[in-house]
This record gives sequence, structure tokens and C-alpha cells, in this order.
Amino acid sequence: LERENEYLREEVRIRPGAIVGSSPALRQVLEQIAVVAPTQANVLVLGESGTGKELVARAIHEASTRSRRPLVRVNCASIPKELFESEFFGHVRGAFTGAIRDRVGRFELADGGTLFLDEVGEIPQELQAKLLRVLQEGQFERIGEERTRTVDVRIVAATNRDLLQEVRDGRFRQDLYYRLGVFPVQLPPLRDRISDIPALAEFFLRTASARLGVRTPRMGAAQVSALQRYDWPGNVRELQNVLERAVILSRGGMLQVETLLPGAVAARPADPADPAAPPTPGPVETLADIARLEREVIRRALQESGGKIYGADGAAARLGLKPTTLASRIKAAGLDAR
Repeated sequence: LERENEYLREEVRIRPGAIVGSSPALRQVLEQIAVVAPTQANVLVLGESGTGKELVARAIHEASTRSRRPLVRVNCASIPKELFESEFFGHVRGAFTGAIRDRVGRFELADGGTLFLDEVGEIPQELQAKLLRVLQEGQFERIGEERTRTVDVRIVAATNRDLLQEVRDGRFRQDLYYRLGVFPVQLPPLRDRISDIPALAEFFLRTASARLGVRTPRMGAAQVSALQRYDWPGNVRELQNVLERAVILSRGGMLQVETLLPGAVAARPADPADPAAPPTPGPVETLADIARLEREVIRRALQESGGKIYGADGAAARLGLKPTTLASRIKAAGLDAR
């Protein structure tokens, strides 16, 4: 009863979310999830902030043999340093000032299920050895109690840090890194899966409109083009937030999104006074038009930068893209950077 009350009070049962998209990069992630989920292996989910690491943790749990037990989430970045041990392992009444009752730790709450350690790189070094013991032996003690407890927990950890660099810098235990990272899953940033943006946008528009109680705005090819030209440094989370604001501003009409994208790449119109200016791209009405427009924008940026991709005066900087992202798009468009 104590455990069940804890589940309800802290909402540790997380509903499965939707992983939307069909790009090659995302399909590779889904294939990895399908392979590792039925096993008991610990998983380390890597990727930039906002790429959907928690959704991957949910998908792994729901596809595992532990799906009937809880998925318990711990945001390691939000726990004060002095409370980590109590949060993980629990405590008994009187163990320290303020411990007015026994408390079940997150490992006990997740017994038989999955424990999702978000931002695992934030765990203090003094607790990492105790965490390693639980992972190796499945045993721990609550603070202030001599009784050794046993749990059966699968760990899915996530971080946007370079944990190997943290190991080299002495801030993260190497043995703990290898124990957590039995099966690493690398999530691609949104800028490397722009073909998923239309499906993601439709999904977020529908869910935001339903939650806000308004009509879903219409989204045309021009709005899709604007979303795909933006680099999305905040990844899928930023896309979701932008579209929620756009739903409010659009009032059920045509989606108003362009003004919400700071630094979005737009096709610069040709100067009619310049006879050497390239022709202005035609209207954008289909997905083929979007691809044509993107190709033209990239071609112009390469031309203006003398074929240079990298550097402050390179095409990537002009377009607000990472050089590696631009290089992949140049290849996909069949352009020659020289």
C-alpha cells in the first residue's frame, strides 16, 4: 500500500508516448529499440537536449517483459546533492533531521520494472560507487537502516553529456559507465531528420489544439518549408513549443509560424536591378517545390561563399546550419560544393 500510494502521489507511472517519424535516422533508432527492449540489458540513451530521450526510455519499457511493472523516472539534475542517497535508496524515520517518516526510494519503487535515470551525468561521485553496487548485486540499505534489501531493476539512463570525456576528466566512474552503457542508443538531432518535421508538426498541432480547446490551424507547403529551413537547436522540444504558440496565435486559421522562428533561413529574392542575379524560385505548393527551394538556397549560399562550407564566411554559417548538416544536405541535393 505504501508503494502504491507513492506511485499515485508522485506519478511514477509514465504513459507511453508517441515516437513520430519515418526518416532513415529515426528508423535506425527504432530498430535498436526493437532489438534491445526484450532483453534485460541496461541502455544508455545519448543525444542533444530535446531529442526525445524519455520517449525512447518509455518505448523500451513498454516493449519489454517488465511492462506490467512501473517505469520510474528520476531527473538527476533536479535533486539536491545531499538528497541523492535518500531519493535513490530511501530512509527510515529519524535517520536525519527532517526524516519524519520512512520513505521508499526510487529503486524499491521500480522493483520488477524499469528505472529511468535522466541526466545521469549529474550523479555525485560519492554516490556513484553505491549505485554501481546496486547495479552489480541488486542490493542496498535505506539510510539509517542496517537491513539489506534486494531489488530487480533494469536501468535506462540518459544524458546529453559526453560521458567518456567525463570519465577521462575523473568526474564519472569508468566501471559505472560500462555498467550503464551495455547498449548505447544515439538519438539524431532534429536537423538531421528534417523529413520527419511535417509528421511531427501535424502531431503537435493536433495534440496542442485538443488540449487548448481550439480548432487545429491549417498548415500549407509554405509553413512546412519554413519549419524545415530552421535549424532547431532545441530539437523536437523546441518544435513542440513553437507550434503550441503558433496554435494560439493562428486562432484556427492558417498556421502563423514564420515570425516565431528567429534566424530561420529564407530564400532571398533576386535583385531585379542585378542582371547577374539568379532567377527567383517559383511558388512553393508541393513537397517537390520545397526540395527545389532548399536546393536553390543551398546553391546560392555555396556560390556566395566560393564553395566554402566551413568557417565564419562559409555557406554553413550563412545558412545557420552546422557544417556537417549542410554537407549531408549538399550530398542529398546532388550539388557540388566546389
